[in-house]
Amino acid sequence: MQHKVKIAVIGGTGKSGKYLVRQLLSQGFSLKLLVRKPDTCGINSPLAEIIPGDARNPESVREFISGCQAVISTLGQPRGEDPIFSPATTNVLRAMKELEIRRYILLTGLTVDAPGDKKGPKTAVATEWMKNNYPLTTADKQRELELLSQSDLDWTLVRLPLIELTDDKKEVKASLEDCPGEKISATALADFLISQLVDKAYIKKAPFVANI
Repeated sequence: MQHKVKIAVIGGTGKSGKYLVRQLLSQGFSLKLLVRKPDTCGINSPLAEIIPGDARNPESVREFISGCQAVISTLGQPRGEDPIFSPATTNVLRAMKELEIRRYILLTGLTVDAPGDKKGPKTAVATEWMKNNYPLTTADKQRELELLSQSDLDWTLVRLPLIELTDDKKEVKASLEDCPGEKISATALADFLISQLVDKAYIKKAPFVANI
């Protein structure tokens, strides 16, 4: 059954994004996908509209999310390029405000620190390792949370462990204190993200999620 809600998807051609797009389409959602290289995206569905553009371009983002009721981002960091997360979210938040779109769901790493965290040893070690080895990207992801926290929109920033590119649908556990596991399957993650379109439990929050 086709849904009346249209979803704007950023990062839909990436590793985990492909699983999200597949799950959304299988559930009958109409999509708009922002794609840097539309000729090679490999997405062919009457429910999916491909919009050429870059999330770092404000005009591209505004055109892309126009007519949608929610935005989901599985954006990844392009190799060898400047950090992308806070610039993309800056553009998304501005466009959503202008177009009166409220729901924004996006992914980040478990290295991001949020109020109320009680990170256990494994999560704390992983956080420190990322800060030492990828300082620019890690700082940019932290800046992204700061931007979200300053917004009055209904955002949810999902913090992740290692993503396994499988169709495994093991139970997903969420926590606002520490990552509850070391892995999550891409399909289980996709289902969790889709559930957040109607679930209000994590609005303006940054839950950790993992398979248990």
